[in-house]
Amino acid sequence: MYDANPLICHLRAASLGCEDALFATRPGADPVSYGDLFAGAERMAAALVSRGVAPGDRVAAQVDKSLAAIQLYLGTVMAGAVFLPLNPAYTDAEVAYFIGDATPSVFVCDPSRLDRLQVVAGAAQLLTLDAAEQGSLAELAAAQSGFDPVARVPSDLAAILYTSGTTGRSKGAMLSHENLYSNSLTLRDYWQFTAKDVLIHALPIFHTHGLFVATNVALLSGAQVVLLPGFDAEAILAAMPNATALMGVPTFYTRLLSDARLTPDLAANMRLFISGSAPLLVETHEQWQARTGHRILERYGMTETNMSTSNPYDGERIAGTVGLALPGVEARVTLDNAEIPLGEIGVLEVRGPNVFQGYWQMPEKTAEELRPDGWFITGDLAKIDDRGYVTIVGREKDLVISGGFNVYPKEVEALIDDLPGVLESAVIGVPHPDFGEAVVAVVVPTGEGTDAVAIKSALSGQLAKFKQPKHIALMEELPRNTMGKVQKKALRETFAQLFT
Repeated sequence: MYDANPLICHLRAASLGCEDALFATRPGADPVSYGDLFAGAERMAAALVSRGVAPGDRVAAQVDKSLAAIQLYLGTVMAGAVFLPLNPAYTDAEVAYFIGDATPSVFVCDPSRLDRLQVVAGAAQLLTLDAAEQGSLAELAAAQSGFDPVARVPSDLAAILYTSGTTGRSKGAMLSHENLYSNSLTLRDYWQFTAKDVLIHALPIFHTHGLFVATNVALLSGAQVVLLPGFDAEAILAAMPNATALMGVPTFYTRLLSDARLTPDLAANMRLFISGSAPLLVETHEQWQARTGHRILERYGMTETNMSTSNPYDGERIAGTVGLALPGVEARVTLDNAEIPLGEIGVLEVRGPNVFQGYWQMPEKTAEELRPDGWFITGDLAKIDDRGYVTIVGREKDLVISGGFNVYPKEVEALIDDLPGVLESAVIGVPHPDFGEAVVAVVVPTGEGTDAVAIKSALSGQLAKFKQPKHIALMEELPRNTMGKVQKKALRETFAQLFT
């Protein structure tokens, strides 16, 4: 009965005939089988349809991570609708924009926010679901029985994910059934996931990384997951001896490195540590390998493309790069809309079945970033070496043009990060009356004794003068979003008046 719905068909296929196979263990809750997972998803689908959800309708969800939240995702797709996950940290005003733009027919929220969100829900029907899997949606689903997935075709939408909106209002990336299942199948095979794997799942599920990579890859391979509400060093370390894989962001790895219990013995059963969503420092790579005997596999993706490149499972994993274009995906670097030679820096473009369908209700923006021949302009500055390894050097919008010269922030950051007494840095451009933009470095020291004068002195012999920071600011930490990405827009706003 699943054959009519492409994404669900693929996600279900690995566990058909193995209903009793374990899908997830959860802290303080009973284990869940694959049979239970999909039976619950069917009840979710039936519940949504009972409230009038039709094929193509959007179902928005601003809920905490739980098994029921995953079943809501699967149930939405089963019903032929389009899943719209929202970060629980979004304010009511932010939610109002997403609801107004996507016009969902159903909006699922935490019961504690019900009264406040009624004001912004518009025409959407409000249902509730909390972290303990209680609420009006859970009650409605419990009263349902089986459900036959609604027929869809590969090009039909399965999800809309809104971008972080760092350069203007957020855009809704439209992802089809084919976008999601083709990319997850590629990752399953490329990273060699099987039913023997046990994945530590500590990522949020309102984001591509946690929902469409970690969850989908586990489902497609029939793997088990240790389903954690979020990052918890104690829980991850406790799970590691019986697990085989961990997907995380750089912050996961730096925090785990600070725990003395992280040893080769603890990680002996693990076969794969994956990092993404933000750049991983070379130093973190090296420290992790020294502490565990494992080399982290770094990959690259975006909301609009899911995953596009990855360091190889079998082969050289090069720190500082995001690896090779995945099978079936093409990557190139352009300047002024023309492809440039290997080794030169330009704008990274990718093409493949992973690339989204465009931005929801933004045809002009879609035309700007998605070429008619299928190449997506990522907005990331990158270079590709003669072996095909891709190195991201920053966002195009983060490029600093000082006195007419291009300054690539990552080049300066790499030198600063290597200095003693420096934990990490972020380099930005801010308005300057003479140079147009001035290079500013925001530095997080490891402790006392690190000062701006010493950093400037150390850089003076390593960088051309136009690349050297005209101001160095010390901060206790860099502003980050929930996926660990440094928010350079916030830093540019903080230091916007520095020279004016």
